Amino acid sequence: MDFRSLKLYKFPILLALSCIAFYFTFAYGLERSDFLRLIGLYAALFYLSFKLIQMQKHNFRFLAGLAIIFRLVFIVSFPELSQDYFRFIWDGRLIAAGMNPYQFVPHELIQIPNLAISQAAELIEGMGSLSTGHYSNYAPLNQLIFAIAGWFSAKSMLGAVVIFRTTIILADLGTLFFGRKLLKSMGLPEYQVFWYILNPFIIIEMTGNLHFEAVMVFFLIWSLYLLHQRKWIGSAVIFGLSVSVKLLPLLFLPLLFKYFTRKEMTGNDVEATSPLTAPRQAAYSNQKNNSTKKSHPERSRRIEGFSKLIMYYLLVFLVVIISFLPFYSSEIFSNFLSSVGLWFGKFEFNASIYYIIRWIGFQVKGYNIIETAGMVLPIITFLAIMVLSFFRKFNNTRQLTTNMLFAVSVYLLLSTTVHPWYLAIPLMLSVFTQCKYMIIWSATVMLSYYAYSNPEFQESYWLIALEYLIVFFFLGKDLLKKSRPEVA
Repeated sequence: MDFRSLKLYKFPILLALSCIAFYFTFAYGLERSDFLRLIGLYAALFYLSFKLIQMQKHNFRFLAGLAIIFRLVFIVSFPELSQDYFRFIWDGRLIAAGMNPYQFVPHELIQIPNLAISQAAELIEGMGSLSTGHYSNYAPLNQLIFAIAGWFSAKSMLGAVVIFRTTIILADLGTLFFGRKLLKSMGLPEYQVFWYILNPFIIIEMTGNLHFEAVMVFFLIWSLYLLHQRKWIGSAVIFGLSVSVKLLPLLFLPLLFKYFTRKEMTGNDVEATSPLTAPRQAAYSNQKNNSTKKSHPERSRRIEGFSKLIMYYLLVFLVVIISFLPFYSSEIFSNFLSSVGLWFGKFEFNASIYYIIRWIGFQVKGYNIIETAGMVLPIITFLAIMVLSFFRKFNNTRQLTTNMLFAVSVYLLLSTTVHPWYLAIPLMLSVFTQCKYMIIWSATVMLSYYAYSNPEFQESYWLIALEYLIVFFFLGKDLLKKSRPEVA
């Protein structure tokens, strides 16, 4: 780099060095209880990161290089904002010792004399009483990653953390690769992928705190790219892998109905919403119309699409079932589902609409109605997704990703528990839409960490109200915004 180039990049490099310093503090010098410092650092990182994207949006290599460097800052640090990694290491070492993590509760196993789990007492103490009292709720592909750490780092917790973190960084690079390709094929600006990849929320929660939503997002975006290219068999297999990391993508399966039955699953899906692809769209439309007139009448096309949809569903569930087979036992599904069900009927954190319903319940019933709400709210979520599935347009991948974004947003807004890392999927989906409220939510969700600043882990409902008032304001703006084409 010559002097002229250095002078040109002087300010972006200064911003990047500031980000590195702040990320270093997050990784090695921050305690979860220090809320004011946490929010101050995060606000600075959020501003600097999006300033970098704004200034260098046409310099893809520069931004991609920063994304890697920022993540490598965390490489040998222990997560400061989450203790979940203790359970990850525990499950991995159980598998390495030949035990099934879906069959044993940690606080029972620890009573066994001479338990063949290295650092068992430290892991039990680290994961906390909530985790030690329940069966593992992590899906099979997650368990495979844990097992790799168990096999290759059986006695070093830092070694296991490095393996987890390397996996997550590689997944983010995969998301960058396929996210960029999908944006390009949809005629959208490629730099929009950095709304996810360079977002400090993603770097801190995924790379820093070791949440494997990053791997789930990677497989989901890969699957969407293949679906966009009409490679639906490969898409189904990869979608199944996404579900095998976290179950959340199952929400999107109903949304594929109109997408398959309204579109011919051959050729490339050329988006009509972008002026960048207008000539290609016109040519594709003429080709499609001629082909339809000659050999693909509407009814047969719908039947063909429906057949492919059924095969897509079958392939997805086949992949998920196969992923569970190594862990199969008579009680595996009851144990796994009972742990997953706890999040709906027992736990509550950083909720929005649910907290309003709970308050009403206290006024009317005089007690916490979480068990009732935990059964009713998922039904309302399901009905909302059905409405999205059958009453929205699905003429192209842009509309599909928009509807997927709304579906998962409904799920989160009606949930009893919304941990910050749950926002990874909707944030990534928003990259392919005109909606900006998820970027705002990724900023305000960190207010929820106030709960860890006091010994009782008591939430501040004023801060939660502030978080969601801001989110709903920008969501309302996005919903009221007139549809208009994106311009690069």
